[in-house]
Amino acid sequence: MSTNGPVNTADTDDRPGDGFGADDGPGTGGLRRFTWWSLAGVTVAFIVPVLAPRLWAPDLSPWATAAGLLGLAAVSVCVVALFGRRLARGTDGPFPTAWAAVGWAGAVVTALVLWPRGDELWSVLPATMAAPVAVFLRPRRAWAFVVAVALALAVPGLVRGSGAFDALFPPGLTLVVAWTVLGLLWTWDVAERLDESRRLAGRLAVARERLRFAAELHDVQGHHLQVIALKAQLAARLAEADPARAAGEMREVAGLAADALRDTRAVVRGYRRTSLEREVANAARVLDAAGIRVRSEVEALDGGTDEARGLLGLVVREATTNVLRHSRAGEVEIALRPDGGGVRLRVANDGADPAAGGDGTGLSSLAERVGAAGGTLTRDTTGGRFTVTVTLPWEGNG
Repeated sequence: MSTNGPVNTADTDDRPGDGFGADDGPGTGGLRRFTWWSLAGVTVAFIVPVLAPRLWAPDLSPWATAAGLLGLAAVSVCVVALFGRRLARGTDGPFPTAWAAVGWAGAVVTALVLWPRGDELWSVLPATMAAPVAVFLRPRRAWAFVVAVALALAVPGLVRGSGAFDALFPPGLTLVVAWTVLGLLWTWDVAERLDESRRLAGRLAVARERLRFAAELHDVQGHHLQVIALKAQLAARLAEADPARAAGEMREVAGLAADALRDTRAVVRGYRRTSLEREVANAARVLDAAGIRVRSEVEALDGGTDEARGLLGLVVREATTNVLRHSRAGEVEIALRPDGGGVRLRVANDGADPAAGGDGTGLSSLAERVGAAGGTLTRDTTGGRFTVTVTLPWEGNG
């Protein structure tokens, strides 16, 4: 009989993110922010210093300068918005037509301001806008769109006939920007799918443990309940024809019910008593499946009442639930060791969420039960770490 206890995680469903990693799994929040800054931040940091001085040129009229700067600002804002939306929502939802239209309008206006004066960088904004729009399309359509934009931007250079640079620079810049942007987003999409697989693995580990325990309980109760049902039906048929025999059958039903209750209690007691140390191992397995590193220091504990072992097991399960549902932990520490005439359990994680506003009722109710058993349960949030510490009297220590 397996003795690994089920971790009562209730639900380990995906947690909704705010778009920039507030509730992402370990590592994905930082990768999301890095990707966003690499795309939006670097793009804006490139186009603004390059084009702003050219739009302040003395040979441009005030109206042309204002129009060019307005177009530059529109492209910068739209690039930030489009990349942010793509990272937050993926390709779900309607195509961001409004943002794309405003960005392209700004790019065209600025290009029309710079192109007549022979500025070789007139195509920077149109070439830049191709990638933020393409990221919302499927790969083949995205590259078809990028190639179409690149070919279209080659036409003005050919018309002007001023050299190979004017003809090749716009399409070359378009392809380079698109290659960089789509490559970074492909990396992010792969990481997001891997993170989803990690979460599914964690939920699967919990589901398997629940099914295992349910199967054990079914094996214990199935035979008793089946015999009880048959004897109860027999007693019902004999109630009028042979009351004495019916009474005997009902006495046997009572005995079988008592046996079933005793066996069920034995399963639960044995489960709790023999599985405390392995309960920690089971929690470590579930956390590991969720992509969270676990450091455990568990010493063998002799003795201990069923109540004490059950309480410590519940604390381990509730602490694991809090880590999975209410934190962004990357590492969890679990320590279980004798402490004088009792035991001391400590569960700490490095992903405390200061905005969570509390730990719910699970630990609060457990603190009352631990107190009733003569122990203490404390919670501490310091430096981004959430720590649960339990001390409990333990028979056999001293």
